[in-house]
Amino acid sequence: MKGFKLILASGSPRRKELLSWAGLSFEILISDVDETPIKNESPSKMVRRLSCEKAVAVATQLLNKPDKTMIIAADTTVVSPRGKILGKPRELKEAFKMISELQGKTHRVLTGYSLVKVQKGKIHKIVSKVVSTSVTMRPLSVAERNFYLSQGESMDKAGAYAAQGFGMVLIEKIRGSYTNVVGLPMNEVLLDLGKLVR
Repeated sequence: MKGFKLILASGSPRRKELLSWAGLSFEILISDVDETPIKNESPSKMVRRLSCEKAVAVATQLLNKPDKTMIIAADTTVVSPRGKILGKPRELKEAFKMISELQGKTHRVLTGYSLVKVQKGKIHKIVSKVVSTSVTMRPLSVAERNFYLSQGESMDKAGAYAAQGFGMVLIEKIRGSYTNVVGLPMNEVLLDLGKLVR
């Protein structure tokens, strides 16, 4: 990232941790983008669109400034075995329903990420991609589901579980990027960042 200021366009503690663990110095600037899904929009199109909108929203705040800046934005969602988007539950009853839908089956976690390069006061390049990870959750009894929900980490997580928290005990198998499930596919993001700063 030599010569570039890095900005994370997200308030997610998980994404902040992942970038910190990668040894990157960055600032946080949160975009105010409406995350409402568009009717009949596919999950992959939704996460890609939202990540791009978040990154561009932050980039437009930095136009006409002399700094060379790279912006990272992302949007993650859980797609049920039936292809339904599972966002963040609004209440425990909805969280229980989500966990019940996922337990004993394989679902997908999709993260759309966008990188925007701002240089000489203008947007120079936008890279936008989607990464998919398959997650198999072990079968859970009703008592196990209720016990997990009682841990209090479900309400601000897509799909009502946290792979990096106590929710790791629910997961039987992950095929693909683990950090993607947490909220940012670090391997892919770092490779693209490296290409953009050259």
